Order: sequence, then C-alpha cells, then structure tokens
Amino acid sequence: MMPLVVAPTGEEQMIKRIGGSEEVKRHLQELGFVPGGFVTVVNEIGGNLIVNVKESRVAVDKQLAQKIFI
Repeated sequence: MMPLVVAPTGEEQMIKRIGGSEEVKRHLQELGFVPGGFVTVVNEIGGNLIVNVKESRVAVDKQLAQKIFI
C-alpha cells in the first residue's frame, strides 16, 4: 500500500484505504474516493494531482493525496 501521491501517471489504481480525520474521509468520499474504487493520476501540477475518479476529473492537493492509499 502506498499513498496516491507516488502513483505513476496514467495507470489505473484501486483505492485500498482512506486516512485522515472523519471530516477528511467524508470530503474525499463525496469526491468519489472510496475503498474498492479506481483512480487514475492524469497529471501533476505544482505538487497537486489531477486525477480521474468515478468518470470525473478532480484536482487533489498533496496533503489530501497523502491520505488516499492505493
């Protein structure tokens, strides 16, 4: 298991776990980051990740990306 922030670009990854406080977990779940779901890193801009999750493109800052484990 590793944080999303170190995932290779362009490869679909399964989300294994969401870390952080309940508030952070709820926020990430609302964006579509749920264990068992899939996420693909599209691009990295200034340490922030652009990802495809649940057929949506979402920008995630580095702190949040550290809490998403694949």
